Amino acid sequence: MTTTIRKHNVSMKNVLVRDLPDDIHAALQRKAEQRHQSLQQYLTVELRRLAERRQLDDVLADLEQRHGGRVGLTDAVAGLASERERR
Repeated sequence: MTTTIRKHNVSMKNVLVRDLPDDIHAALQRKAEQRHQSLQQYLTVELRRLAERRQLDDVLADLEQRHGGRVGLTDAVAGLASERERR
């Protein structure tokens, strides 16, 4: 039986948070412990979730690209009224 030892050569980025209040640190530590994770593991998961969460501006920008631009409220109301009259 042979054992293979792999070294990680990938350099991961680090984040340092200065002046974190004790109560915030304690709350984060409790949450990590409840999930049976280290604080680093817990924060990595939460930061990933935060980074991947789409903001309203992102959604609106996607809609703008798909539908060819923005329509003002007045134009939208007029367009709806015109469409309703045709029916």
